[in-house]
Amino acid sequence: MANIMTGAEALIQSLLDQGVDTTFVYPGGTIIKVFDALFSHRPDLKQILTRHEQGATHAAQGYARISGKTGVAIVTSGPGATNTLTGISDAMLDSTPIVVIAGQVGTDALGTDAFQEIDLVGVTQPITKWSYQIRRAQDVPWAVARAFYIAQSGRPGPVVLDFTKTAQNETIDYKPEKIDFIRSYVPSPEPDMEQIDAAVRLINGSTKPLVLVGHGVELGNAEEELKAFIEKADAPAARTLLGLSALPSGHRLNMGMLGMHGNLAPNVMTNRCDVLIAVGMRFDDRVTSDVNFYARQAKIIHLDIDKSEFGKNVKPDVAVHGDCRKTLALITERIDKACHKEWLDSFKPLEHEEHEKVIENAIHPKDGPLLMGEVVNAVAEQAPDNAVLVTDVGLNQMFSARYFKYNRPRSIITSGGLGTMGFSLPAAIGATFGTEDRMIFSFQGDGGFQMNIQELGTIMETGAPVKIVIMNNSFLGNVRQWQQMVCDSRYSCTPIKDPDFGLIASAYSVPYRRVSERTELTEAIRDMIAAPGAFILEATVMEEENVMPMIPGHKPVDKMIFTIDDDWK
Repeated sequence: MANIMTGAEALIQSLLDQGVDTTFVYPGGTIIKVFDALFSHRPDLKQILTRHEQGATHAAQGYARISGKTGVAIVTSGPGATNTLTGISDAMLDSTPIVVIAGQVGTDALGTDAFQEIDLVGVTQPITKWSYQIRRAQDVPWAVARAFYIAQSGRPGPVVLDFTKTAQNETIDYKPEKIDFIRSYVPSPEPDMEQIDAAVRLINGSTKPLVLVGHGVELGNAEEELKAFIEKADAPAARTLLGLSALPSGHRLNMGMLGMHGNLAPNVMTNRCDVLIAVGMRFDDRVTSDVNFYARQAKIIHLDIDKSEFGKNVKPDVAVHGDCRKTLALITERIDKACHKEWLDSFKPLEHEEHEKVIENAIHPKDGPLLMGEVVNAVAEQAPDNAVLVTDVGLNQMFSARYFKYNRPRSIITSGGLGTMGFSLPAAIGATFGTEDRMIFSFQGDGGFQMNIQELGTIMETGAPVKIVIMNNSFLGNVRQWQQMVCDSRYSCTPIKDPDFGLIASAYSVPYRRVSERTELTEAIRDMIAAPGAFILEATVMEEENVMPMIPGHKPVDKMIFTIDDDWK
């Protein structure tokens, strides 16, 4: 029986066939037929109207990161499409599966500089896994099926579909498409057993192993395989920023966070271990600092699904190509049961040093203004065990990443590779639609909050229950810290004058409380958590607080400083 429909209707049916239940949208002229088709599917396909197209892509990211599904954003052409570029870039660098569908002028107008025409495929090819222009309605089911397969297979990432008005208006006899193979595209290669065996030999011969846990562990749903591996190897594990919730905070082998503002012990021990086992991470410069001084004493094993990462930044002795859920299991069943008590004990003095010099003062100050670490720790102590942290970028990101608690996988959503200010609010909104039973905390600075503040309108309309914590230091704090270090405290364009966030919250009908006294903090957090929906808690914190410890730029990872005054230049 014929199933005649327009290309626009075929797009919506194709999304439903892919299991899509939520879209983040902003309408416009060249995509109007798609929105007309969406109108008929309101009960079975949620349509979340964001207040900006960048917000739609970040919301799709937040949805994808917490649910493990592919996020979807639908926008119009021209500025609607170009407004998604930051979110697409962010998704590419952080391996987040999203599909962005943008309207486009009709095929007869392509190349004429028509109103709101932009070469979206040309613009987005470098920042996507695949970018394709749909010119014929008959190609819609194939293009959507291919888009979702590419976005969510292998190393996930963003895909863009540029949907011409011509293809939207034509009619087809719709038939569902399923794609699970593309010639020359091998998203999950079979492990090479020679490389597995080579890794096993190095691990069995190690007396000081160190495991680096990246975002790929969560993307591959390999959290249990990771735990089985480190427990049999008795190997301490450190996590990247995006890999923080791949291993519970309280696990005995969890040694903390790597990188510029990570924990002292794992950074120092990176340059003392004899075998370094990197799982699903890309040796980002924020983790390695100067690669010329990075783990030169160690044999390096790198497990990754993307072979282009091997040797890109750090050359491995053994490169294990494949899905880490498979490769970890293969290695675990072959390694010897180990005990590395002396090596594990050697982390403790460094942990104690950091606690005495930094952590205790950061989370339990005795006097003075509120501190960011104190606020984060106080929220973490009252938050449910399944809470999710969504950070913005800057000092708020580093403090919240350091002092939040991670009990379950997919408990941190942050902009790692691109470092996008304004990410947290829309990403947190998207996350609330990707889960039904987890509390979403959005930590932001006063600067980043104002970058996508309009998304409070999305909360007002949808009731998205985001718990927003604004840590207000009246500065663009991360840049200010660097200006203090390298510009002799010449604070150029980093002090920022803020509006009355309470009045803004009231305008958007979001409950609000401001706290500046330590004695009020616990009660204010209790009010926020008890609120049935969204809530804004503004904490006025120390203006010139710095996040420590720190690896100064281009210094070895084991040369961390505890104060700005330390000799590091």
